[in-house]
Amino acid sequence: MSRYFRTMDRREFERGWARDYFIGDVRTVTPIGASDGIDALDDTGEALGRYARTQHIASDVLVDVRADAAAATASWNALMTHVHHAATLRQRGEDAEPLFVVGGYYEAELRRTPAGWRISHLSVQALWTTGQPPELPPEARPAYSNHRWMRPCRGTMTASSRRSASQV
Repeated sequence: MSRYFRTMDRREFERGWARDYFIGDVRTVTPIGASDGIDALDDTGEALGRYARTQHIASDVLVDVRADAAAATASWNALMTHVHHAATLRQRGEDAEPLFVVGGYYEAELRRTPAGWRISHLSVQALWTTGQPPELPPEARPAYSNHRWMRPCRGTMTASSRRSASQV
């Protein structure tokens, strides 16, 4: 998991990068949508390119291996910090917040393959956010425009996110 986060933060998205971590028919689920198949992960570099830098931190990784099934599950807490580009901050005005931060957790299902363990299902659950998310390209807005990440939160936790965070 740490290597996967390092790949994202260093933006090491050479052709075929995802095959080091995922199986071909992987399913990924995030707060702004779901995708099927490893080719859908080709957009990861573009998505992270909406930020000047990112830092993904994982902790408390729990792994349960089912040796008889050559499968495992894993979960871990995550702190995901995204630094906006200077141009984004200028566009948003002098009160713009430089960071969009997400606290939550990941859950994964893994399969043992001839190449080693690979992720077959990955989901991200956001428990709280601060700051303002990125502007999505026009073609993506209809699918995501009603999601809570797409609404500005001006750096404070909402009542529902405070409730969620207090339940952890």
